[in-house]
Amino acid sequence: MLRIGQSRAAVWAAAVAVAISFTIPAAGASAAKPRPRKAVVEKVVAEPAQAGPDIEIPATPGPARFFTISAVLAKRDHSGKPAANGVQVASAGTASALDAAAKVVPQVSDQPFGLFVFRAPDGILWTKWRTVEARMAGDSLRLQVCRSAPELCGAADRALLGMMREALQADGAVRAAIVNRSVNAAVRYVSDYEQHGVADLWSSPLATLATGQGDCEDYAIAKYMLLRELGVAEADLKLLLVRDNAVRQDHAVLGVRVDGRWLVLDNRRAMPLESDEVAHFTPLFAIDHDGVGLFAAPYAEHISHESASDLQPAADAAAAGGGLSRLPLLL
Repeated sequence: MLRIGQSRAAVWAAAVAVAISFTIPAAGASAAKPRPRKAVVEKVVAEPAQAGPDIEIPATPGPARFFTISAVLAKRDHSGKPAANGVQVASAGTASALDAAAKVVPQVSDQPFGLFVFRAPDGILWTKWRTVEARMAGDSLRLQVCRSAPELCGAADRALLGMMREALQADGAVRAAIVNRSVNAAVRYVSDYEQHGVADLWSSPLATLATGQGDCEDYAIAKYMLLRELGVAEADLKLLLVRDNAVRQDHAVLGVRVDGRWLVLDNRRAMPLESDEVAHFTPLFAIDHDGVGLFAAPYAEHISHESASDLQPAADAAAAGGGLSRLPLLL
């Protein structure tokens, strides 16, 4: 009997030790008043599972509140991980000032056609524009030499300087009209296939005037440099690539801002038009000193411009079955 009693005592001692282990905190933890094992078990059964460190479950759930992407990103730290207070896609409570501000979108744009412009991804258009920008810089140096040493001027240099002298006699919209008329009169439309044997080549103004030929981009580029040389701010000049729905062709024109209004200088028209008067244009790209911009417009589908892609040479297109349908339609 004594031996059996001792065994029972040992079993009860082990059970007590296990129960105590549920209530005594681990070493280093804050000291808490031990609770009986029964209370611990009842608490575990009665309480719901605790949420993770980044999610707070409110006592009384309110209506769901959804954040915009920009607001969520603003709450993240520079490492790309959630901030210390956590980022919730939907939560209950009152919206913060940041959340409200993130949803405010300006309704009016000061860009051509009243549309917003965003930086376009790097690609063929960027390459073309950087190349022609470098060539225009060379043309500007040639004009400086020509002014100081007229005997070194070529025919194209003299032609461009003559246009500048005429345009200087006016300002504002009248000056823009003179530039439009002068370049249109000095250049005869010829496709890049006919002139250069390639699908799309952007020439510098002096190169265009030297041959007296070019396509719509060449007209627009020449007007861009001419107005810039006349002192028009670069922020007020944009090469515009559009889709002309009236003739179902891609096209290029120059936009110039005069007294807060954007005028469109077109090689097909003698007089400039305001951008809201060319409803038959679908704006695609705006190009200026900051680079290539993409118009943001609610088009049903993405519309590409021929200048934004490499086209096959005419012979290759015909061999592939494309025929003349692959030829550029820029005017």
